[in-house]
Amino acid sequence: MFRSKSLQCFAIAGCFASTSLFSFAASTKTSAQTEAATSTSSETIPPTDAFRVLPRPNAEGPEITPYLLYQTSLAWHQDELRQSRWSQVKTENDLLQLRAGLRRSVLEMIGGLPTEKTDLHATITGRISATGFHIEKLIYQSLPGLYVTALVYVPDNGEKVHPAVLVAAGHSTNGKIHYQELCQRLVQRGYLVISWDPIGQGERSQFWDAKAKKSRYNLICAEHAVMGNLAYLAGANLARWEVWDGMRAVDYLLTRSDVDSQRINLTGTSGGGFQTALLGALDERIKVIIPSCYITALPMRVGNRIFVDPDSDPEQDLFGFISKGVDHPGLLLMMYPRPVMVATATLDFFPVQGSYKSYAEVRTFYERFGHADRIGFAESYNTHQYSLKNQEAALNFLDRFNNMPLRRGLAPVTTFSDADLLVTKSGQVSVDYTDAQPLPHFIAKYSTDGQHRNQQTLAQLYRSEQDPEISSWTVSRYTGSTPPREVRWEAVGTSTVGTLHIDRYLLHHSTYLQMPLLHFHDERIHPKGTVVWLSLQSKATEKDWPEIAKLLSDGYEVFSFDFRGLGETRMNYRAKSSDDPELVKGDFDQAYASPLSSVLAGYVYNSLLTGRPYFLQTMDDLKIAELFIRSRDTSHLPLSIAATDDAYSLAVQYSKIDRDVTILPNKTATTVDWSTVVTQGQEQWPISLLMPSGALIK
Repeated sequence: MFRSKSLQCFAIAGCFASTSLFSFAASTKTSAQTEAATSTSSETIPPTDAFRVLPRPNAEGPEITPYLLYQTSLAWHQDELRQSRWSQVKTENDLLQLRAGLRRSVLEMIGGLPTEKTDLHATITGRISATGFHIEKLIYQSLPGLYVTALVYVPDNGEKVHPAVLVAAGHSTNGKIHYQELCQRLVQRGYLVISWDPIGQGERSQFWDAKAKKSRYNLICAEHAVMGNLAYLAGANLARWEVWDGMRAVDYLLTRSDVDSQRINLTGTSGGGFQTALLGALDERIKVIIPSCYITALPMRVGNRIFVDPDSDPEQDLFGFISKGVDHPGLLLMMYPRPVMVATATLDFFPVQGSYKSYAEVRTFYERFGHADRIGFAESYNTHQYSLKNQEAALNFLDRFNNMPLRRGLAPVTTFSDADLLVTKSGQVSVDYTDAQPLPHFIAKYSTDGQHRNQQTLAQLYRSEQDPEISSWTVSRYTGSTPPREVRWEAVGTSTVGTLHIDRYLLHHSTYLQMPLLHFHDERIHPKGTVVWLSLQSKATEKDWPEIAKLLSDGYEVFSFDFRGLGETRMNYRAKSSDDPELVKGDFDQAYASPLSSVLAGYVYNSLLTGRPYFLQTMDDLKIAELFIRSRDTSHLPLSIAATDDAYSLAVQYSKIDRDVTILPNKTATTVDWSTVVTQGQEQWPISLLMPSGALIK
């Protein structure tokens, strides 16, 4: 906000009345006409083009927008900073200190781990016999009331003790069952195998409609999106509970007399590859780790996610993952010096070029300190899947480090039906166990407990999370380039309707970003103040003219702009889930901003990876617009904010970082209260308002 003492800011919420009609007719200034001159007609709507700054978009389709280019460039810059820090490692002790720092960062990003390991109450609910092995149906509680369904594949090979492998399940509707073939290949090599349902998948739906017998969302990524966004607000990440489920699976294995506690291993693909990487990085009881179809370089995911994998999957987007110098190489480095193999697919949406990059960085350390034989890489030419070629490479890698006989080929498997492999009677924990608690309950409890920890104000968070310090920027005319820490303005044109003028500007900043901005003013009126009209849909358009006309008739000049990634700067593209094309319903505007799978959600998660939440970036945009307005205002007019729709919540929060802002009361206005959203488990709310730790702000 502006620092001038003469500046007074107000926010006006809700829709302005549009029933008063006035005339634009020019006339001599009689006393009666003077009164008319202070009014602007809401009937005479300026033409559509008067509200447009940029050329009309091309046909609907994917594109590299300035905002996406900005995000990708920022991610690569942060990656360069990380590599520079890593280059200072000279000794193995330096490396171990780096590893310890990475561990602290990751634990902070996920919100820590539960401090108490409660009774698992592990129960075998059934058993299936097969040739050379049998399958035990297991249910345990990773936390009291948080039930985990799992399958345990036990070799019947005459050995009393077996090495064990945890198989983390990826994004499949039937969870652990989807990976039965991999599990069978492992058990037939002599490994005892446990595979469990991730939260929100398989038998662990958290939003189960018992009447319809299906999830209210889906059992792929959508339940993760709902829970993960709540977890962010609570100051945690959904990965916190996913990792804990896996750690408790290790605890269960260690209770079995037929498991060799010194030979516990881990693999998984896709979402299971993510769990493998994170669990393997954090649990040093696991001796060999093989993530599949996950490891890449995150700046590449920033650039491609919207187009090839738009489903919201918040557990994989740790807040500060790139900006805090971790990324996927950091997860791999946390496994040092344990054996690790990266399994990849040439055509994966986790770019294989990034896989090579991250692997090569970490391999350098393994080689330098005498452990080159402990790190491996496998690639097969296919799309996103744990190919048979990579499975065989993984099994051979496991055999080598578990002192198992050298073997070739993969054993044949017997495919069991989903019904055969269900652990619960109904197929859902929430139906069979009345004491089961949904994960939003645990997230709310975590948030409540967190309110007793060290809390920060929104103003503190605004200035600590990659603050660009916009108040110190300069403003000048655009001449073809935009240096850092400057706003360069470009006059695009003016439309005139009678005495009304609509000036169109394009503000250039942050190297890549553009802000379309409109200035409405009536030459008959000496304005008593300036209003910035806000909407999180777009700047003012012809449909908003009644509100703008009312403000003009009230004696204000009005400015309106597009937030980054919205309005004229949004991508003219409807991102569709390849797993569930019908996941997001509604018109283009609804699809663009869906918290479950959308372009805007992709932007929001990218902003979390790079350390400055999109919500704070919208505040940055408001500051940039005000900086421009103030630079052109020589009379120091009072500045007000008129906020509609979801922008009212932004205005309310903005007033907390600048006490000069006052929100005028509005009985019809509603706000998103982060703490209430978490405690009530509100499932969907505007993704643009996602603020990590928002529920903990004091």
